[in-house]
Amino acid sequence: MRYNIYSEHLKQRYGGKVYKLPVSLPVTCPNRDGTYGRGGCVFCGEIGAGYENLPASMTVKMQIAANRVHIAEKYKAKKFIPYFQNFSNTYLPVDKLRQYVHEACQEDVVSIALATRPDCINDKYLEMLAEVGESKGVDISIELGLQTVNYHSLEKVKRGHTLAEFLDAVLRIKRYNIEVCAHIILNLPWDDELDVVESAKILSAMGVHQVKLHALYIVKDTEMADWYQSGQVSLISKEEYVERVVTFLEYLHPDIVVQRLIGRAPEENTLFTNWQTGWWKIRDDIERILLERDTWQGKKCSFLNGSAVQKFL
Repeated sequence: MRYNIYSEHLKQRYGGKVYKLPVSLPVTCPNRDGTYGRGGCVFCGEIGAGYENLPASMTVKMQIAANRVHIAEKYKAKKFIPYFQNFSNTYLPVDKLRQYVHEACQEDVVSIALATRPDCINDKYLEMLAEVGESKGVDISIELGLQTVNYHSLEKVKRGHTLAEFLDAVLRIKRYNIEVCAHIILNLPWDDELDVVESAKILSAMGVHQVKLHALYIVKDTEMADWYQSGQVSLISKEEYVERVVTFLEYLHPDIVVQRLIGRAPEENTLFTNWQTGWWKIRDDIERILLERDTWQGKKCSFLNGSAVQKFL
């Protein structure tokens, strides 16, 4: 394999096919409710990222049961990871979060994943998650929306936090034996190839466990959509995105698991989605180039552990 594929990682770790089940919690985001901002990031729509989620009015058990029936039959999975996906899933009282996590700990559940923001990570929450994971015999992972290491770009998209909060969150999470997944958008309009390389290098230096790559969607009725329609921002080509992913992988530490190379969103809610190309076709182009160039994840990951003095060892 040319990169550390998530599905294969899960098979080796849990001894069979494992599939994520999206779960919605009745939560919002500190960048929406006025704590740090209103309206969220400039690219985030009113429904957030949970395009395929069931309503948050359903209980966690109900959502897992409904999704399990569909996923188990379609993908032949027998083990599952409830994925608290939409908005900031640690942005609620710690006791309430404990209740939701307990509810998700079921017989065929091997892990629980929570998507959130770096500024919603706190030791009290991490202590609780580690305690529940140990008592229930399930792994816990936290997916942090970073998007870019370029703090100027973070300010432009009105992210509401900088790189420092992400670094602090990763260090804290790892102290509790909880895995970290970082979300990165590789084609923000203000980022270039140097930002791609630096993103891979910082994630490698921080020792995150997993990474999830996205191409930027232009969601309707967002500030980013206004910029896009007025010509204030433009996006790179599909071919350049493929090149950026290949470069990112070359600088990424080989132990980091790659959850995905490109995301997906429904076209009816967006002005632009993956160059109006199937996500699997873009994935196939990335894998083809890796093969043609005889390159792989970590090929250029030679910058850690004092690279300047390694010649003396």
